[in-house]
Amino acid sequence: MNFEQLTSLSALYQAHLRARKGQRHKGEVIRYDLHAMENLIKLQKKLETGRLKRIKYYHFKVYDPKVRDIYATNYETRVLLHGICDEILEPLVSKRLIYDNAACQKGKGTHFALKRFTHFMVQHYKRHGQSGYILKCDIHKYFDSINHAVLKKKLTRVIKDRRILALLDMIIDSYHTVGKEGVGLPLGNQTSQWFAIFYLDWLDRFLKEEKRLLHYSRYMDDFVMIHQSKQVLRQVWSEIKQELEKEKLTLNPKTQLTKLSNGVTYLGFRFSLSETGKVIRRLRGQSKIRMNKRVKQVLRDYESGTIKFEQLQSTLMSYQGHLKYGTTYRLRQKNRRLCWRLGKNKSMDR
Repeated sequence: MNFEQLTSLSALYQAHLRARKGQRHKGEVIRYDLHAMENLIKLQKKLETGRLKRIKYYHFKVYDPKVRDIYATNYETRVLLHGICDEILEPLVSKRLIYDNAACQKGKGTHFALKRFTHFMVQHYKRHGQSGYILKCDIHKYFDSINHAVLKKKLTRVIKDRRILALLDMIIDSYHTVGKEGVGLPLGNQTSQWFAIFYLDWLDRFLKEEKRLLHYSRYMDDFVMIHQSKQVLRQVWSEIKQELEKEKLTLNPKTQLTKLSNGVTYLGFRFSLSETGKVIRRLRGQSKIRMNKRVKQVLRDYESGTIKFEQLQSTLMSYQGHLKYGTTYRLRQKNRRLCWRLGKNKSMDR
């Protein structure tokens, strides 16, 4: 897609429909939607004349599972970002990514990565049994460390429309990590996800194609690999450090190289391999605590009338769906009984 197609009313209207999904109850969205075509024409003219103002963010913190700084934009900017991601970044970037890059793509996500890593453990067991090692890595303060100049250079390799590149440059330059000019992407910005996925594409290709590591999975900046040789993974670890330095990134000091038989934690689940080759996925202790706290909170919100029964039910069912990806029979039974009891009480109230 070129710049003219991105700024067409049809494309902007579709971006508006996607941006308002699940947000139609919010005042800002309601006000924009009441005069949608008028607002979209204004956005179109800003883009065509180059009068789009520098993006502004409002900041807030989330505390689950750890303290994170989130930077959000106004609704008009979110419409624009949806258009850019869905019409430009996704089509151009996704087809260049390896299959085992699991984050934020259609048909993929955490559940895809969990199933894929399970498959890798089974494959390794069939060839080598329980002997082998796992290297688990993540990038230290990844979003806060992405270098703007490096990112822009990467984008010029896949995007040729100068006006689109100028628009992306404006988005990238709209934020920087505190005290680090020209560095960082804001959490909470949709384009940040695609930029972050694409930024480490070279790492995926280095490990899969150059180092020939078949059993490798990455979700954003978390990545894990299996190999029968400890020495090979030590060498890979050293080379990853060197290559990351070129990209202005560093590995988290908590990087682990451990025996396959000891298991590993990945995406909230603890993976272990039985003597018969069965892969056991248990919900990590902290993940279990967070889930229980969240369930108690939505129950309190429902009882106080803050949320409707359908919202409560949706939250409980989403946890039920997530739990089925692990060895979580008791947790699922507990959650199922809670869903049944609430549904029964709801039907009695009618």
